[in-house]
Amino acid sequence: MSMEKTDFKFAEQVLNYRESHEKPLHDKVWRIFDLIAAIIALVISFPVFLVISVMIKLENWKAPIFFKQERVGKDGKTFYMYKFRSMYVDAEAQLAKLQAQNEMDGHMFKMKDDPRITSVGKWIRKTSLDEFPQFINILKGDMSFVGPRPPLTTEYASYTNYDKKRLLVTPGCTGLWQVSGRNNLSFKEMVELDLEYIETRTIRFNIKILLMTFKEFTSKGNGM
Repeated sequence: MSMEKTDFKFAEQVLNYRESHEKPLHDKVWRIFDLIAAIIALVISFPVFLVISVMIKLENWKAPIFFKQERVGKDGKTFYMYKFRSMYVDAEAQLAKLQAQNEMDGHMFKMKDDPRITSVGKWIRKTSLDEFPQFINILKGDMSFVGPRPPLTTEYASYTNYDKKRLLVTPGCTGLWQVSGRNNLSFKEMVELDLEYIETRTIRFNIKILLMTFKEFTSKGNGM
């Protein structure tokens, strides 16, 4: 799937569902919040960006600081999602060899002791600091602070029409799935939580999810 390409077939298949759950005023107001909050977050976290960048370069001087990965966003449109590099450079090439050890069902990959993760990567993943560059995605409008997580293009290729409904809104850095059990939930449960969010989303609900995310982020040093 090439960049800036929209899955128009996807849009047609879920048109009725979209129309019954449109909330234009909410989406416009929340977009303004996203822009302001992302700018503030980038300014405040700038020292963190510098420290992590140095740590990544000290571990492997030749490795890029940032990792960009093609993801599928709202209406099936693809974009590059940014993270601090937490894996070795050839991590994606090794994925096929590790599929048999996948600990998640459905169209997602998760492995507790993933050998592709670097030493620095283990720490920034545990604290979720690897996610900070996604503030840039929020500024660009590809992502929001709250919404369904954007799938990989390979995951999306296996989606049913029902699964695709979770991409009717802008994907987020955090969401109802992340604060409801995350890795303890199946792919099917994640989809149901995302659809619940789409159907009931309000500014108040978004703020509640952000507060729950912050609680998870700060409790016992564990990240999301």
